[in-house]
Amino acid sequence: METVSENRAYGGIQGVYRHASPSTNCDMTFGLFLPEEARDGPVPVLWYLSGLTCTHENAMTKAGAQAWCAEQGIAIVFPDTSPRGEGVANDEAYDLGQGAGFYVNSTQSPWAPHFRMWDYIAEDLPALLGETFELDMSRQAITGHSMGGHGALTLAMNLPGRFRSVSAFAPICNPTASDWGRKQFTAYLGEDQSTWEPHDATLLMRDKGFDGPLLIDTGTSDQFFDLLRPGAFAAAVADKRQDATIRLQKGYDHSYFFVSTFMEEHVAFHADALYRE
Repeated sequence: METVSENRAYGGIQGVYRHASPSTNCDMTFGLFLPEEARDGPVPVLWYLSGLTCTHENAMTKAGAQAWCAEQGIAIVFPDTSPRGEGVANDEAYDLGQGAGFYVNSTQSPWAPHFRMWDYIAEDLPALLGETFELDMSRQAITGHSMGGHGALTLAMNLPGRFRSVSAFAPICNPTASDWGRKQFTAYLGEDQSTWEPHDATLLMRDKGFDGPLLIDTGTSDQFFDLLRPGAFAAAVADKRQDATIRLQKGYDHSYFFVSTFMEEHVAFHADALYRE
């Protein structure tokens, strides 16, 4: 693993690191904020999965999460959203290819050799983090924005017992019924829609639910509201009688101004679950 940079922040260290991933068959870069408490022993970890077009850097510099994580004594990891580099397939559209991994394992050409973001987030990166840093991997939580909210919800429901809590900012809630999902799932997973279903948060909620607290915020002025389909997910939550708080925030859009406004509440929400015995 290569250290790209380390900067003092809020009493802790904001680092950026690069490593070779066996899942994506390329080098991957991630950000990790370690609070001051990590000097004395392992600390809980919060995952933040970013949205379309983002790298590890967007949330790391715009979401304002480090201050609140430092206050709670929690580490936060910012993975990239896709494989990158020479030889990695790409597309001219912003919502497919590099920057748009959708947190799935691709089975289709030309994406299959590298686009295995599910395995990267579920297996590769957790193993590296646990071996390398002072993190308590028995206490994990996950959040994300937009495409990353989709990833956070689907990972949490598909990996029972992994995450103590899950939250999302304006998540893509029902991708099998949305243009943000049908296009990418067809490209990455093929025409068989049964392979899409494990990556649809609304369908997963109806089938599995999540054994823990769940928080979602979406802005009423979100320019992508119809693509996100929060109503479909809310209906599935009600049918499942899931422990959840789903909020529509008046006047907020899809930007990082929205994310940073509610980040303190999301970090506190996760801290409550991470420190509960």
